[in-house]
Amino acid sequence: VAKHNTAEDFWLVIDSEVWDLSKFLNAHPGGRGVLMAYAGKDATDAFYSLHKAEVLDKFRTKLCKGMIAGGKQKLSQKQKPPSEDMPSIEYRSGVPFAEPSWIRGGGWKSPYHNETHGPFRDGLRALLHQHVLPTMAEDEDKGSVPQLETYQALGRGGLLASRIGVSCMPAVEMIPEIKLPSGLPPKKFDFFHEQIAHEEMGQCGYPGVIDGLGAGFCIGLPPMLHFSTPDLRNKVVPEVLKGDKRICLAISEPGAGSDVAGISTFCTKSKDGSHYVVNGVKKWITNGVFADYFVTAAKGPGKGMSLLLIERSEGMSTKPIKTSYSPAAGTALVMYDDVKVPATNLLGKENEGFKCVMANFNHERWFICSQCISGMRLVVKDCMTWCNQRKAFGKPLIQQPVIRNKLARMVGAVESSYSWLESITHQMNTMSYKEQNLRLGGPIALLKYQTTRSATLVSDEAVQIFGGRGITKTGLGGNVERFQRTFKFGSILGGSEEIMADLGIRQAFRDMPAHARL
Repeated sequence: VAKHNTAEDFWLVIDSEVWDLSKFLNAHPGGRGVLMAYAGKDATDAFYSLHKAEVLDKFRTKLCKGMIAGGKQKLSQKQKPPSEDMPSIEYRSGVPFAEPSWIRGGGWKSPYHNETHGPFRDGLRALLHQHVLPTMAEDEDKGSVPQLETYQALGRGGLLASRIGVSCMPAVEMIPEIKLPSGLPPKKFDFFHEQIAHEEMGQCGYPGVIDGLGAGFCIGLPPMLHFSTPDLRNKVVPEVLKGDKRICLAISEPGAGSDVAGISTFCTKSKDGSHYVVNGVKKWITNGVFADYFVTAAKGPGKGMSLLLIERSEGMSTKPIKTSYSPAAGTALVMYDDVKVPATNLLGKENEGFKCVMANFNHERWFICSQCISGMRLVVKDCMTWCNQRKAFGKPLIQQPVIRNKLARMVGAVESSYSWLESITHQMNTMSYKEQNLRLGGPIALLKYQTTRSATLVSDEAVQIFGGRGITKTGLGGNVERFQRTFKFGSILGGSEEIMADLGIRQAFRDMPAHARL
């Protein structure tokens, strides 16, 4: 390698791999001069101080000549797959707190998980690596909404059904095209499997694409399972779970967010009772740009509110909304102009849709917590790794007490939120849907408040640790930059922090004993 040390014949070594950069020198984003210092030498430390390993994956087939004789890669994150039909990727990170304790190893045990959860998680990670991760960075940057083919792959691979959870498993048993990850039988599926599915989405690190791949679906399909007629359910649920059709929830409006009762979209009923006519505007509707179905809340036709399944049709139009994260999420303004909706598309009872909307919030808020905490873990992982490899003032960052204090605050926030999440998920496993609505609304609201407050802390500390890289969209701090730009979505969507805090305490006081005294 040392002999290849000129601009015309330029080799170097990165982690025992030999790279021929002769034709790449002039194309290097940082110029050729910075590379020339490593001509014919080992550039491992210099490379990893500036780049992620994924850069090597991008160019390996074109520029890598092979391994140094007798050499062995020490820094590769790829691991032997659990089975031969799965890719070689990182299934379990050894970085402290990068994974939940139940899969961290080192003697940690879990009272909640069984022998199915680990293989299920591995299968999900492999599915995402195959169908989503290869184009995620590009899709996030360009704002490309997910292709229908991607939805179909995730539908048939069981990810979509896994994100809806226990309530859709009877339907999954009747859809032969859908196979759950690791071959899990639908009857063995529980709420921890669903939590794992949301976590695996959250750890991908590209918020716009993540939400584009089903945030609206996760909150739009449950009302179909719980409140629709059998005929409507049997038509819509299979095609959505398979990824052939896409669905979203349309509640928020320009004048009504957390104040659901304040919506102005309204519906009237035809004289013959065959259909409703809907007029109004919805805003910030995730997946609305490309959805086929819209579960829509509308005032009327009487004094209450009704929940309707509205198929994209004449009189309905959607426009993309520019938000803090990528247009890949498909966030939309949805307009209804005399849209006719068959009366059979009513969800629940006429004028009692508010109850349906409120019941749906528990699952939405719980899934937001699952995904957000996983996103925080990714940031913690990056910060831990960066502090170990980055040198400043002549020594690694991790040797600075102020940095260790920041990491401690981040880890404390993530681990405490996750423990509360596991506790609530366990309650969901033991309660009926009716009991969950009765007992868990307040605790889930407080969990969401705790989670999003933790996200605020994690974002703030992570940016300080990464410095300029934490506010740069590409490179080593990319995950941190995307998180700090988008973590407030969780603080607002599904109910703002202030509403969550108030709701949780008000519901707790319903059980306050009248005789309690200091």
